[in-house]
Amino acid sequence: MEKPEYCAAIAGRYCLRAKRVFSELNEKPFAVELDLRDDGGEIEDYNIGSLHKTPDLAFQFVTHIGFRDLDIKSKCLAMAVISHAPNSKPTLQLLKETISSGVYSIREVFNELGVARGVLGFKTYVLYDLLIRACCELKRGDDAFECFDMMKEKGVIPHVHACNDMLSLFLKSNRTEKAWVLYAEMFKLRIKSSVVTFNIMINVLCKEGKLKKAKEFIGFMEALGIKLNVITYNTIIHGYCSRGRVEGARMIFDLMKCRGVKPDSYTYGSFISGMCKEGKLEEASGMLEKMKEIGLRPTAVTYNTLIDGYCNKGNLEMAFGYKDKMVKEGLMPTISTYNMLIHALFLNCKMDEADGIIKEMNEKGLVPDSITYNILINGYCRCGNVKKAFTLHDEMISKGVQPTRVTYTSLIYVLSKRGRMKQADDLFEKIVRKGIFPDLIMFNALIDGHCANGNMERAFALLKEMDQMKVVPDEVTFNTLMQGRCREGKVEAARELIEEMKSRGIKPDHISYNTLISGYSKRGDMKDAFRVRDEMLSIGFNPTLLTYNALIQGLCKNEEGDHAAQLLKEMIGKGITPNDSTYLSLIEGIGNVEEFSGICDP
Repeated sequence: MEKPEYCAAIAGRYCLRAKRVFSELNEKPFAVELDLRDDGGEIEDYNIGSLHKTPDLAFQFVTHIGFRDLDIKSKCLAMAVISHAPNSKPTLQLLKETISSGVYSIREVFNELGVARGVLGFKTYVLYDLLIRACCELKRGDDAFECFDMMKEKGVIPHVHACNDMLSLFLKSNRTEKAWVLYAEMFKLRIKSSVVTFNIMINVLCKEGKLKKAKEFIGFMEALGIKLNVITYNTIIHGYCSRGRVEGARMIFDLMKCRGVKPDSYTYGSFISGMCKEGKLEEASGMLEKMKEIGLRPTAVTYNTLIDGYCNKGNLEMAFGYKDKMVKEGLMPTISTYNMLIHALFLNCKMDEADGIIKEMNEKGLVPDSITYNILINGYCRCGNVKKAFTLHDEMISKGVQPTRVTYTSLIYVLSKRGRMKQADDLFEKIVRKGIFPDLIMFNALIDGHCANGNMERAFALLKEMDQMKVVPDEVTFNTLMQGRCREGKVEAARELIEEMKSRGIKPDHISYNTLISGYSKRGDMKDAFRVRDEMLSIGFNPTLLTYNALIQGLCKNEEGDHAAQLLKEMIGKGITPNDSTYLSLIEGIGNVEEFSGICDP
């Protein structure tokens, strides 16, 4: 390191640190207390500014004296000097530290960087581009856009790389409208788009579902003489495949090969994912083999896609087979691999095998994450094993894995199903206090528990809480409340809930109408029950097995056996197969099975 003679004068507040710097440099310092001088601040800035020919040394200098203790003017001067280093990382580090401190607005930082640039006589505007990049790395898109606007005000044209950073951030944060606004500004300023720019905008179009427009971009790029790369084609192929349009993706794939662009692992991975989404698992498996034949190595993500596909189809043999293939090819199964397999085993009630997979995970040094615990807790909750579910909840906390909203929803569900509503309410209050925002599913689980246990007052109080928390109820919420009212015999009150649903813009579904039909039928109010059935038909809902069962039960209760038998004939004529409940109602109501047994004869 060269001897920093121009650092001899150092501010008094940095004196101890400065002495340590010189000690490390094996130099004897001459320290002046700048705070005692009127021109101390100017000397301090001079010391930093005089390092402009050695930006790497400047970075070490400000790091040693404590960058965060400098004022904004000195910080920006230091960053301006350091920005001339071949590596931009130190400047970005200091810019991000300055922005994230929250002490200065982005406009203050921008203006002071401009002052520093003028003091040092720099002609380039790289500092502004780096400021935009720093904002983007901090995911501060609005601050980045403000920098863009301030550059425009100064008549400075941002570099395309800075624009690409912003476009990429807007894409990743699903702010596609903002991406188009920026892209239009780039066009106005005649900032020449690079292949990266076009790839991002194609991705934006794919995310918006505008696949035809994305495809048209290929011709637009070629007309401009821009050579498309594998990323361009992969972006469109992924767009088609992610929306289940594999045939459209094949057309892009053929075009890609015609243009001499070789597909890579990502290309094939997109096809495999798309085929799995369409349920074409054999084709997806064939694509994996083709991939291997041309020398491309599948990734863990590719295998996980196939494993997930076979798990969803309930074919655990194939799912586990691909896991074994991964291992043979030297790919370690990931936590996602195990999570998918554990979930599939729980769905197939293979608890012992699921425990074996968890043991294997631990042996391989893979630590269960929140998804793993949520799968396990949900699995045991669905089985009604409250004790095991809460034991796992305690275990995840002890291992430093924070429970999520999904975790608590499962626990509230199992407590509600077990009728332990006091505990369910206490848990709900606890998580709200912890700052976890309840969602629709959690509210529905709790409302269902209270309705099932006859506490309608609490159920409706929860509906009010939903409104207060701006959680929009859905048809499930209202269907649950309607079922609760019907259990109380308050069918008119349930009927009023349908009107409330409509006033809130929620469309009643077939369950809503079946609930009312069942409620009226149980009371023997068949005229009202058939009126609801007719209303249901008028808006396009066909009667289901539940509809017919409720009506037949009500008719039999009113000893209208002939009408019930006619309905049985009608339902069979519509291709709806009666179940045990249907026949039980008829047997109990009519008393003579022979009266209707002939209806079912071919």
